Amino acid sequence: QVQLVESGGGLVQAGGSLRLSCAISGRSISTKAMGWFRQAPGKEREFVAGITWSGGSTSYKDSVKGRFTISRDNAKSMVFLQMDSLKPEDTAVYYCAAARASFQYPVVKSVNEYRDWGQGTQVTVSS
Repeated sequence: QVQLVESGGGLVQAGGSLRLSCAISGRSISTKAMGWFRQAPGKEREFVAGITWSGGSTSYKDSVKGRFTISRDNAKSMVFLQMDSLKPEDTAVYYCAAARASFQYPVVKSVNEYRDWGQGTQVTVSS
């Protein structure tokens, strides 16, 4: 069983930055793609960013390209999401997730492709 714990969320003004962290324990995720998803009130959970098992390839939701950066440190079992130039529409609960299969390429974006999820961290961007 793998556990994922997100941290780093909070309240920030528009244009500000936050860095989300995801700490993984219980089982190695070094062969798994990792993703960040978000869910705003009344909306479905959506893909934000993903990274392949090796870290060699990334993918982003169009609206966050150029503002968000996903990275991972397999040695430390950590995944990060650097969020810059934040906008009010980025407000949501952000979730870290580990893919079901190993060695996937390219990055998978469907919620159903991810098996293990964290509890989420709230990000609120004020205008």
